[in-house]
Amino acid sequence: MKKMLCAVMAMALAGSLLAGCGGGSQSTPATTAAAQTEAQNGQAEAKEETSDLEAADSQAAGEALKIAIVSSPSGVDDGSFNEDNYNGILSFIESHPEAVVTPVREESGDTAAAVQAVQDIVADYDVIVCCGFQFAAIGAIANDNPDVKFLLVDSYPTDAEGTEVSCDNVYAMQFKEQESGFFAGMAAALETQSGKVAVVNGIAYPSNVNYQYGFESGVNYANAKLGATAEVVEIASYAGTDVTNTNVGGNYVGSFADEATGKVVGKALIDEGCDIIFVAAGGSGNGVFTAAKEAAGVKVIGCDVDQYDDGANGSDNIMLTSGLKVMGMNVEKQLNAIVDGSFAGGNVLLGADTDSTGFVKAEGRHQMSAETVEKLDEAYGLVKDKTIVPAANFNEIQPDDFPGLK
Repeated sequence: MKKMLCAVMAMALAGSLLAGCGGGSQSTPATTAAAQTEAQNGQAEAKEETSDLEAADSQAAGEALKIAIVSSPSGVDDGSFNEDNYNGILSFIESHPEAVVTPVREESGDTAAAVQAVQDIVADYDVIVCCGFQFAAIGAIANDNPDVKFLLVDSYPTDAEGTEVSCDNVYAMQFKEQESGFFAGMAAALETQSGKVAVVNGIAYPSNVNYQYGFESGVNYANAKLGATAEVVEIASYAGTDVTNTNVGGNYVGSFADEATGKVVGKALIDEGCDIIFVAAGGSGNGVFTAAKEAAGVKVIGCDVDQYDDGANGSDNIMLTSGLKVMGMNVEKQLNAIVDGSFAGGNVLLGADTDSTGFVKAEGRHQMSAETVEKLDEAYGLVKDKTIVPAANFNEIQPDDFPGLK
């Protein structure tokens, strides 16, 4: 399956690298956390090229980092995926006020345009944080710019042929979204009153399909082990097609920045009887939230970050809980590694065993029963020690047949 994925990505993403001489994309103005001092500027101007070790030493001594974060069309204020990564940078800057960050919004969401957006700015920054699967093909850019560090979130880098590679200057993090989706599915199945639940996604990138399959796995687990009787509702006209052109079902908006269509999909599921909807659709998910707020007795489950505040609906709140993917913490950790000289490139997969996936259970930030929270806590331990392994897009496990289900 991995070879198939690489072959498909070669066709889909090779054009991204060939577009390196094309027109640039627009970016937003720089956001400065603190002005660099004249002395620091003088050091930067006087500094000659050094070895990687010498560069790390100078950064550890306090040299400012110029950071760019390149995001999808929903931008760094989407209240979800992009914003969590951005908050990780801002947290780093709180303790390194000489650093600066520039948000760059890639307006189209197209893979070629995403890579071009990185190419356009690579000469201007020390670190570039790339948010999303559409940035996978930055491998060639990274190899051509060894002095620039890259943090790639939700994908591993690929070369011009679309083959997965590992780069010394790229820390690429993927997450076991299927674990967070699993907890969302369990919560939905245990809390539904209508017996019908659903998941709405943005685009069928691997991370989104992981959420979908994990959710379905969680519902199946609650039905098989915990006495639930929930049905996962899918509307065929919104089925997704993953990067291997396989129909994965589900309910896909087709964008991470289309609130209007998100509302249409959400309303269609509510009309089918769903009273709990897991929303993993970026900015498009705001439309699903709106549909739920306009309905009666419908709750949603947030995604990536704690979205309880987004669930406010007058004196009520529609947010049941949120599935967590802890990106900001990991972004901040790697920025600190760059400064202290311990940075090492590589492709990593993060999950519950590193506290990088989970669900919201803090008092006042969810509306699950104590019994449901207890069952989720028990399941979390089983996921953490790999007794339960939810299905994912490419782990060759199915939502109705995974370790821990039987």
